[in-house]
Amino acid sequence: MRIVILTSSELGFASLCLPVLADDSKIQIVLIVQNEGKVLKPLKTRKRQLKKTMKIGILGALNGVRIRSWFRKDVNRIMNVKRLDKVARCLGIRLERTPSINIQRTMDLFKEMDADLGLSLGNGYIGSKVFSIPRLGMINVHHEILPQFRGAASTIWQIYEGSMETGYAIHQIDRKIDTGNILYQERMPIELKPTLRQTVTHNYARALKSSSESLLEVVNHFPELAANSKPQGIGRSFTTPTFWQFLRMVRQHRRLVQENRGSGAGIL
Repeated sequence: MRIVILTSSELGFASLCLPVLADDSKIQIVLIVQNEGKVLKPLKTRKRQLKKTMKIGILGALNGVRIRSWFRKDVNRIMNVKRLDKVARCLGIRLERTPSINIQRTMDLFKEMDADLGLSLGNGYIGSKVFSIPRLGMINVHHEILPQFRGAASTIWQIYEGSMETGYAIHQIDRKIDTGNILYQERMPIELKPTLRQTVTHNYARALKSSSESLLEVVNHFPELAANSKPQGIGRSFTTPTFWQFLRMVRQHRRLVQENRGSGAGIL
């Protein structure tokens, strides 16, 4: 199986997946394409950011910046994530950088590689002109349960709803975000820590490790899994929480910790 990988992170999920995938003799990673995140349409991007800020509020937007560091700096430190270029060089895999995802340069690189399957490992929206190039299309790993938590960052919205379950889904990419047919899904009990931040980062790290191993199985059995996959159906989409939603997350987390302390369930 000839694989091309698309990622938007120098430090992230792709760095964890590469050694797992490269160790399998049935998989050939022909190229890694790293998107550098250049804004091609500044006015359109600013309008979208303004619309989102108006929806979640200034405090929500500022708090969102802080929450994002949990999923990046904290988890990268917990898992000792290495720089993508160093991992690729160590494994002898070609790495190319493009200014943005949905541009001609990305498409040209994909076409040049003539890959069987594309893997999206930490990206925003991928257009059909890109995801349709590999012979079998592209797949994505979403670190939350689908279709109930589309777009949701791992664990935080589960905590918001008072749930003790998180997980991840590996799905085919289609024209919308997190809506493609599910190939594999894993549900995991949330392991509670003293603070919301610690709970989120701990469980996200668990999901990253487990999903990197599951991704290998999905790639190796892709034809059978794709043939048996079904549409997700109706789901829900999430974004950055407002400040008041975040306060509810904190309260819900405190309640879950107190309730589970007596039984010992979910407490490490």
